[in-house]
Amino acid sequence: MRSISIFGATGSIGQNTVDLIARAPDEYRVVALTGAGNIERLAADAIRLRAEIAVTADETRLGDLRAALAGTGIEAAAGEGALVEVADRPADWIMSAIVGAAGLAPGFRALRHGTTLALANKESLVTAGPLLMQEARDHGATILPVDSEHSAVFQALVGEDMGAVERIIITASGGGLRDWPLEALAKATVADAGAHPNWAMGQRITIDSASMFNKGMELIETKEFFGIAPDRIETVIHPQSIVHALVGFVDGALMAHLGAPDMRHAIGYALHWPDRRDLPVSRIDLAQVATLEFRAPDPARYPALALARAVMETGGRSGAVFNAAKEIALDGFIGGRIGFMQMAEVVDRTLDAISPRLCLSSSMSSLEDVLETDHMARDTATAQIAQMEKS
Repeated sequence: MRSISIFGATGSIGQNTVDLIARAPDEYRVVALTGAGNIERLAADAIRLRAEIAVTADETRLGDLRAALAGTGIEAAAGEGALVEVADRPADWIMSAIVGAAGLAPGFRALRHGTTLALANKESLVTAGPLLMQEARDHGATILPVDSEHSAVFQALVGEDMGAVERIIITASGGGLRDWPLEALAKATVADAGAHPNWAMGQRITIDSASMFNKGMELIETKEFFGIAPDRIETVIHPQSIVHALVGFVDGALMAHLGAPDMRHAIGYALHWPDRRDLPVSRIDLAQVATLEFRAPDPARYPALALARAVMETGGRSGAVFNAAKEIALDGFIGGRIGFMQMAEVVDRTLDAISPRLCLSSSMSSLEDVLETDHMARDTATAQIAQMEKS
């Protein structure tokens, strides 16, 4: 029986993971589930999966969690410290699906135990890619990608020599605003940007899809995880979300990964790797799909892509600044402080403002360096939004 933990169990990735585990309860011993404010969901899933401990990141909700778990024998804990401590509990397989920089420390701690880390936390590779990969090597741990795009690349590379890879192509749906007139984007509301045509995801990642900040993050992740040069990573708009990624080889061949837009495919592949198992996802009827479209992204519509490419070229601390500024900008948009197209402006301004104070290309030697850069970037981005509100 494999022991598992799910960090970020109440989010969309976490819930899909819970669904797969619940379908085969006799195969797994659930060590820990973590979440944030959705205490009812966290407690219900902990009871359903017979977890040993449930942890909420919100310290003020510990009493609610304990009450929800009363009489079950399941431990309850709360706070950032508890998230890190629970990562010290040995598990064979851990899903890292906490959204944002909050997922960094638990993921790093879990790797010290030589576990298999199924990585859905984009921020880990964007902000601290070299450190994360080195941590895994130092402790004999395995990192498996869970983003649908990176899982697709990973699967296409099975049995292949990276030396024969010429390029990697990441596809993007283009988000809910992809067909809007360019001049209308500045007036897009949170509801407009938060409606995705293909995927069922949380609000923040859906808005990131509309702005293509999520794709910018994925470009950086591709560089860090697969060790490929930035100029060999491409992205195309693919409205159907059927082809998740393609790998091009030196002989001109393209290996494409196709699948229904269902995150349980990538999660299930990581869960059962190196084997394949039957999964409860729909099968594609190519005759019904009929047409697969691809087009180049418009730089004016998606300025986040150019910012991400600049970060890939700069390396060092720039990824941590990019991610932190992006999170603050997203908060600003959701809170009604800035417009949709101003999110990229906040990130751009933050990178420019920090550059004279901090050598963005300098490497980071520890997680503390990453977090220090993250805090500086958040403060700077917050100041940039305040300036924009005044102007």
